Amino acid sequence: MNEEEMLARGKERRAENPEPSLETDRRVSISDRRFENNRQYATFYLDDHFLGIEIEQVQEVFLSKEMTSVPKSPASVAGLINLRGQIIMSIDLRKRLGFKENSTGEAPMSIVVRTSDGPVNLLVDQIGDVIRVRPDLFELPPKTLEQQLGMAIEGVYKLEGKLLLALNTECAVQVA
Repeated sequence: MNEEEMLARGKERRAENPEPSLETDRRVSISDRRFENNRQYATFYLDDHFLGIEIEQVQEVFLSKEMTSVPKSPASVAGLINLRGQIIMSIDLRKRLGFKENSTGEAPMSIVVRTSDGPVNLLVDQIGDVIRVRPDLFELPPKTLEQQLGMAIEGVYKLEGKLLLALNTECAVQVA
């Protein structure tokens, strides 16, 4: 399947399963200019969980690419990709955080993040928007999160009608 077909399939999927509109996300996450330390998050979905990565850590976002498998690697390592001549490890975030396999059969999306060990590709279900959140909305992660997921979450932001789980990328990319 070429990239044009994948984009067309994504448009069809969004038409069948509409997400909250950009206007809704902007309304619930409007930053307050009184706070100098508002944060921006690139958001994405895993199942019905709404997660975010601080925008400064995100290198790029794209449709998943063909991967080369890595024999005897942990289950959460999906493979290696060649990104403009740079070999980057891909981590299946579903497996890494303890989610069940995606039963829809849809191709995952990729988010390349900068880590202390270099760039890493995270495979996610669906990409969201970039949103700003106020620091006063931040809380520690709830103790009810499953252990694998809870260890990779820095905290949560209570937005109108949903929670944004702030992902700790350094923790999330630890697969050994």
